[in-house]
This record gives sequence, structure tokens and C-alpha cells, in this order.
Amino acid sequence: MTSPSAAMPHHIAIVMDGNGRWAKRRLMPRIAGHRQGVESLRRCIRACAERGVGVLTVFAFSSENWNRPEEEVSGLMELMGKALTREVPELRKGGIRLHFVGDRGGLSERMQRGLAQAEADTADNGRMVLNVCFNYGGRWDIAQAASKLVARGEPITEAALDRAMALAHVADPDLLIRTGGEQRISNFLLWQCAYSELYFSDRLWPDFDEAALDEALASYAARERRFGQTSEQVARVAAG
Repeated sequence: MTSPSAAMPHHIAIVMDGNGRWAKRRLMPRIAGHRQGVESLRRCIRACAERGVGVLTVFAFSSENWNRPEEEVSGLMELMGKALTREVPELRKGGIRLHFVGDRGGLSERMQRGLAQAEADTADNGRMVLNVCFNYGGRWDIAQAASKLVARGEPITEAALDRAMALAHVADPDLLIRTGGEQRISNFLLWQCAYSELYFSDRLWPDFDEAALDEALASYAARERRFGQTSEQVARVAAG
């Protein structure tokens, strides 16, 4: 049974997995896969905006990714710097508002300035919000929210934590997509995805195109979102 509210997700979150394996299969360095992954992200942003998605949140660099080989980490930092220079003007032109979500304290001052400038340059856009989770972890997010409340002397309640989370500026994801064949969420949006619909694709992220996105959207549209209620309750609400 399909719930009418599940026709099109307002907020899509994506774990963009498989860049390194994509490159390895082609006997290329892993960073080449990440470069191709940027192309796939550009395509996905455009496709989501065209389909009327309100928020897209992507996992670009996790707090655990610092443990990868130094060469790959430095390459990812360089790739982010280049992407800021090249992509932000296009995002601004396309009406996309950019937010970077994560622990900026672990980034260089130059990178921090670049992220802040990119956000400022797109602050007036209203077509779609793009959250890029960079140096982000779901456990970090919950911990930093709790720390905020303690510092303010506020009681730690579910509602208060929700307001203090790093993505409090948007509604929780309706649909979480993970590419690359793995079926886990890897410390991504642990709080926000409590009731998200999960969709796992075997496609590696560089191969995730518009057709693959539409397959995920079709799967989402066929689901009934109950949020703890029964099907009969959902049907009554939908009927008005």
C-alpha cells in the first residue's frame, strides 16, 4: 500500500560510496574515483532540483575517513578546495543554497574560510538546500548537541537535542540512499534517520545516474510511511 505522503521525498540523504572501487576496477588511483564522484554529485544535484526535491544531504567526508592513507586524505582535501572554486558559482546560478555540516575545528583555516564563503555566496538561494557533510559523524553530532545544551544549562530532552543538531535547519530525511552495495549507514545522520526509508543500490557512486535516482524514487513512492501508526490510521489521515 502506498501512502500519499510518500510520492516524492522532500529530503534525500545519500552515502556516496564506491568511488575507490570504481577507480580500482579501472586500474586507476583512488583519487580518480573521487574526481568522478564529483561529476556524479553534480548530476545528482541537478536531477534532484529538477524533480522538486527540497533538501539533498550528502556524506562527503566522515570523521573516520582521516584514517585512510595520507595520500588519499590530502587528495580529498585538494579536491574539495577545487570543487569550491568551480562548483559554487554554478550552485548560486542554479538557486542551490549550500550548507557544510560537520566539525570544522579539524580543518585548516583556509578550508574553513572557503566553506564559510561558499555558504555566504549561496545564502539567498531558495530552490533547494544542499547539505554537504564534511568531517561529520552521527555520534559527533549527537555529542555536540548535548554539549550545547549543557553549556546553556538546558535540560537534555528529545526536543531540545533535536533543535541543537547540526541539521536542525532542515526536516529529517525522508529517504536515505547508499550506493556501492553495502547495507549500513556508517555513522551517518544517526539521529535524523530514525524514520527514514532506506534504499541500497549496488551501483558504485560514479555510476549512479538519473535513471538510478529514479529507481530509488520509485521504490520510495511504493512504500507506506507509518511512523509507528497502523495502516488503518494512516489511511484515515490520508482520507482527511
